[in-house]
Order: sequence, then C-alpha cells, then structure tokens
Amino acid sequence: MSNTDILHAVADIVHEVAGVDPAEVTAEKSFTDDLGVDSLSMVEITVAVEDRFEVRIPDDQVAELRTVGGVVNYIDGHR
Repeated sequence: MSNTDILHAVADIVHEVAGVDPAEVTAEKSFTDDLGVDSLSMVEITVAVEDRFEVRIPDDQVAELRTVGGVVNYIDGHR
C-alpha cells in the first residue's frame, strides 16, 4: 500500500468520524487547526486508524501526530 493509498484511507476515516470532506484532507493539513477535529474525534480517528491498519499508536505519540501527513508516515513506518 502506497502513502497515497494510506492518505486516501485516512481521509475516509476523518470524513466518517468528523464529517470533513475527504478532498480537504491533505498531508500538510493539521487535524485541529486546519480540519477542525476536536479531541474526542481525534481519539475516534486514532482508534479507527489502529483498526484499519493494524498498528498501535501509543497515547504519547497521538499528541505528536498533529498533521495528516504525520499519521500517514507513522502508519507507513509501523505496519
């Protein structure tokens, strides 16, 4: 699975959880500042990403993953 495929899957998850148009979910976007994802939705996104990609994101890492690209890179490096 390429990073582009991962990005599209993450965009679908963000859309399902937070209602953000998948076209708006790009690698450089910040979840909170650019996409308006609140902390509860971020937890739901994290759980969905873990389930979809069979990765574990430790709680202390979630705070570090501020951008969509950060999540994509994390998934790519940990699957």
